[in-house]
Amino acid sequence: MYIAYISVPVPIDVERFEHEDDATLRRRGTNADRVLSFLARNADRAFTPTEIAGATGVPRNSIGAVLARLRERDLVRHKGHYWAVGDDDALASYASVLSTASTMTDRFGAEDPADWNPDDVEE
Repeated sequence: MYIAYISVPVPIDVERFEHEDDATLRRRGTNADRVLSFLARNADRAFTPTEIAGATGVPRNSIGAVLARLRERDLVRHKGHYWAVGDDDALASYASVLSTASTMTDRFGAEDPADWNPDDVEE
């Protein structure tokens, strides 16, 4: 079985591009994105949390929580001490959501959490 993972690039502003070093820019993305991308690239293998932390640069003390959240969404599987990439359908849905979010950001601009007001939410 071969699982394809679609990585949706998210643009950064030129200021960040000019001032951040290569290593920092390569680590972009959330811990979950980095873990899922690593597991998807290695879909024919399963890894321990320590191995995943070492390969992704995600802090070892964060890996358990990251894997648990991904498992809740069926994006990863767990057996014994090992973790592997999850269900094809769940990955396809996840990739679709990322693609839609990227398209919306391109069209309407990035959201600023400081602009969010809970009083604006209709019940």
